[in-house]
Amino acid sequence: MIYGANDGIITTFAVVAGVTGGSLTARAVLIVGAANLIADGLSMGVGNYLSIRSSESALEAQELPEREARPARHGFATFLAFVVIGALPLLPYILPILPIDRFVFSLLLTLAALFGVGASRAIVTVDRWWSAGFEMLLLGVIVAAAAYGSGFLVAAVIGGTS
Repeated sequence: MIYGANDGIITTFAVVAGVTGGSLTARAVLIVGAANLIADGLSMGVGNYLSIRSSESALEAQELPEREARPARHGFATFLAFVVIGALPLLPYILPILPIDRFVFSLLLTLAALFGVGASRAIVTVDRWWSAGFEMLLLGVIVAAAAYGSGFLVAAVIGGTS
């Protein structure tokens, strides 16, 4: 679930940042972001399911005991975590009127979620919660900056929006 949430928040905000960096409309952010959220979430869930099925099949071929009996459950959990947490960067684009810039609000929600999801790794690892939180926050900021910059660069190269 942490893996799905991590990928969901980072990739969805990367789309928001890239589209914003490219000076496209809030409508474009929402359309591209929602399409990414569903397609990438399904891809993550299916990938997790197929990975577990392949691993189990390889164990069976070697006549070794099964390790995971419910690959569909894991695939669904990955999809659900991706979509629920990944929807946060899009929330400001759905709300009707905001006292703050939508991109800034999306950024603040994303930063908080990145830290929270990262810190939650400490529940199942030996990592310190604050260290895991800051690690994910830093890596997410790097991805977001790269997405915003690439959107800005492509818009500058092709000249304006259509």
